[in-house]
Amino acid sequence: MNKSDLITKIASDAKITKVQAQGALNSFTSATQGALKKGDKVILVGFGTFSVSQRSARKGRNPQTGKEIKIAAKKVVKFKAGAELAKKVK
Repeated sequence: MNKSDLITKIASDAKITKVQAQGALNSFTSATQGALKKGDKVILVGFGTFSVSQRSARKGRNPQTGKEIKIAAKKVVKFKAGAELAKKVK
């Protein structure tokens, strides 16, 4: 399912226009991005939790040459599925 499929499904289920559904989805993604950028967690009970964690710097290898390279530290977004979502996917 891509973004336009999701917008169509939201519009159909909520009985709203696609423009309104797109606005709601864009608002959700924007609010989630803003919260994660500040370091907050986004917890949707029954669905899951979005969070940010710090990945430390480490050494790796270039697969073509075998040379050792430095991989910089960075922040990564994580998603942990909630119990209800995990149960439905099972």
